[in-house]
Amino acid sequence: MEVAPYGTWTSPITGALAAAGGVRIGGLCLDGDDVLWVEGRPSERGRNVLCRRRADGTIDEVLPAAFNVRTRVHEYGGGAFTARRGTVFFVNDGDQRIWRYDPGSEPRPLTPEGPFRYADLTADDRHDRLLCVREEHRPEGEPVNTIAAVPLEGGASQVVVSGADFYAAPRPSPDGHTMAFLCWSHPHMPWQSSELHLKAMDGPSSTVVAGGPNESVLQPSWAPDGHLWFVSDRGGHWNLYRQGMGAPESLCPRPAEFGAAPWVFGLSTYGFVDERLVACAFQEAGLWQLGLLEPDTRRFSPIAASLTEVAYLHAGGGRAVFAGSSAAEPWAIYQLDASGQGRLLHRPTELAVDVAALSRPEGITFPTAGGSVAHGLHYPPHNPGFSAPPDERPPLVVITHGGPTAAASTALSLPIQFWTSRGFAVLDVNYRGSTGYGRAFRAALDGQWGIADVEDCVAGARDLAGRGLADPDRLLIRGGSAGGYTTLAALAFTDVFRAGASYYGVSDLESLATDTHKFESRYLDTLVGPYPARRDLYHARSPLLHADRLACPVIFFHGLEDKVVPPDQARRMVEVLRKKGVPVEYVTFPDEQHGFRRAENVAHALEAELAFYRRVLELSCGQPPGPARSGPSRGGMGTR
Repeated sequence: MEVAPYGTWTSPITGALAAAGGVRIGGLCLDGDDVLWVEGRPSERGRNVLCRRRADGTIDEVLPAAFNVRTRVHEYGGGAFTARRGTVFFVNDGDQRIWRYDPGSEPRPLTPEGPFRYADLTADDRHDRLLCVREEHRPEGEPVNTIAAVPLEGGASQVVVSGADFYAAPRPSPDGHTMAFLCWSHPHMPWQSSELHLKAMDGPSSTVVAGGPNESVLQPSWAPDGHLWFVSDRGGHWNLYRQGMGAPESLCPRPAEFGAAPWVFGLSTYGFVDERLVACAFQEAGLWQLGLLEPDTRRFSPIAASLTEVAYLHAGGGRAVFAGSSAAEPWAIYQLDASGQGRLLHRPTELAVDVAALSRPEGITFPTAGGSVAHGLHYPPHNPGFSAPPDERPPLVVITHGGPTAAASTALSLPIQFWTSRGFAVLDVNYRGSTGYGRAFRAALDGQWGIADVEDCVAGARDLAGRGLADPDRLLIRGGSAGGYTTLAALAFTDVFRAGASYYGVSDLESLATDTHKFESRYLDTLVGPYPARRDLYHARSPLLHADRLACPVIFFHGLEDKVVPPDQARRMVEVLRKKGVPVEYVTFPDEQHGFRRAENVAHALEAELAFYRRVLELSCGQPPGPARSGPSRGGMGTR
């Protein structure tokens, strides 16, 4: 074993390997005995590929290579396909139209060209149509969202529900006479306040059955017996409920989350295996688990499994199918039978490194400001071929997740292993506001964005340093989107970190409040304060307006097609820091939007970030430090 300083170790996990291993599962559905899912493949320039596993175990790609199954409703998309007796209906990224594919024929568009986007596709068999969320983009004003119906043989979509700012989950009842759907309006986000409605298919109005100002309702679904189920946080956590003749009844009260923040359409954490059994995915203490619920007896049986991330659970015909992962297992498609026995159906990518080379995360809880606590996943540096000098402590990379209403994932992350295998420790922080710990923890960030999240990242870094698990003089911070904002705020308003990396992050809150997409255009009303009434808070917490306080090196990465956080957010911050003489790099990707999907861009960003940190920390790795290699588009390093 070679002895070398932390941060200089040689690793088999290159940027290219980390990028290529990042195949995403972006949706799943059952069609009889077949299982269909979407794979987001960085190696194919981020294309979303629709795959099918048949009952005999054969797996194929459903559509020709020209198609990319992706919707841009809310910009984040989701719910881009469904299947019905072998026929597939999907949204194509290039034109945002709904297309139909019948086996043995060529795909054909169902909806005409126009200013529309579609998502959350659901078959309405009784009326031979699709129900979906439609988003109309007009020349002036914000987009208009409705629930619309599209004939299965094609034609213009027809609005069936309108009036709210946002809609999701149109779900026809088994007899086809009733539709359930979710809606919410500005300034709320769906994890803050939403309503569950019931509407007769031929009726003019709907009835609210759950939800309201202080309740988030998710995932309505009809049971085989005709009862309507849903997920609600009315009791403090997202738990399962069933709508009966009177008030909704709680089916499995538990301090656990049976849902996740609906940043995308089509999420599903429970399904009906048969009339007497429901398969569930739930999150406790930051870890996802599986369980089986018998509604008649309320008996709930957790299932022991190595998986710690579960998504897109669907059930029927005596089984449940879902996507799963863990810190040592790439995302894959699994099946669970009625006895609780699981088996692997398909793994899109095999682990390209020895499992012994992987750092395993430890869930930690640590004290933070105001007597509160926060959480995180600590990955120690690990490489079987290296050890560090006995008296050295590792540099620490603090990761701030996006959202900010999201959570650190325990799924295998080769980008995280990219750091740990080189001798960096990593702390992936679940700061106040993160999901997975109940409504109160989510709400703890209300009015405190840029304060509580920063306090928690600082507290986590100091906690590990205080335990001798990180070098207090070599603390780094990185994050994307909202995590990029937290990164820049931590660098501007504290002196704890030596350097940072902002991926498509926010630097000016006022600009974000006035120049972002509809879905999040009022999000800051809750996170910061109503705008423009509390413009003072937006100015006080914007790193751009306090760049004079930022004195450490920063590297920025941004996609030039980003509509969520426009590239101007990074460019203006870079210009200010350069004028001040702060070391700064600016790497842009003309072909990326919000979040990087192309393997070559993900790889370049990781390698450039590593080179940047090594220069800042003077880690030469046996060679003189040099500039980052050229990329698609980049600015130069400034000087102090």
